Amino acid sequence: MFYFVSQGVSIAFAAGAQPGPFTSFLIGRTLALGWRKSIILALTPLVTDVPIVVVVLVILKQFPPELIRVIQLVGGLYLLWIAYASWRQYKAGQASFKPEAAAPDGISPVRTLLQGAVMAWVSPGPYIFWTTINGPLLIQGLNQSLWMGLAFLLAFYGTFIGILSLYILVFDRLRRIDERVTRGIFLVTLVVMVLFGLRLILQGIGVTGI
Repeated sequence: MFYFVSQGVSIAFAAGAQPGPFTSFLIGRTLALGWRKSIILALTPLVTDVPIVVVVLVILKQFPPELIRVIQLVGGLYLLWIAYASWRQYKAGQASFKPEAAAPDGISPVRTLLQGAVMAWVSPGPYIFWTTINGPLLIQGLNQSLWMGLAFLLAFYGTFIGILSLYILVFDRLRRIDERVTRGIFLVTLVVMVLFGLRLILQGIGVTGI
């Protein structure tokens, strides 16, 4: 069991430390809305991965390149849409960037979680990740016993959710510094999302070498 627990923890640390569009989205939401409205994003993997894990367990094989390209194209467009919506919110002054300010009433935690879930579903990363890394380990554990598979899942998600929660708490603390610095960090997250979005679109239409 120690093998599967250690594998789950180490993979979760690697996944949590890797920058990506979801991390940028999580940081941007935290800076704009605070930890109370954003902490639910730490649970996003539990929502998004369930159908992906089911698919992996049923058909553990590499997804066809055509499907991956479609996911990349849709994911890139969705990222650009999220970045644009965040920019409009920023320009309209709806993002408070202050710990004492309440988050806009129209942005509920459930809506924030749904945005994070859609972002994960239209990104090829989770599918490739579960097909090539986590999926084989999970099946290996389940082949030994149900408890081995559960130990791997608990170790992975416990660690990964903890890392996401730490991101949220750290960047919520950053809201207490100079508001100009906070706004600058927020704008950087928007730029990163745009770059990730454009990269996914280019990969989706077959442009290689990026």
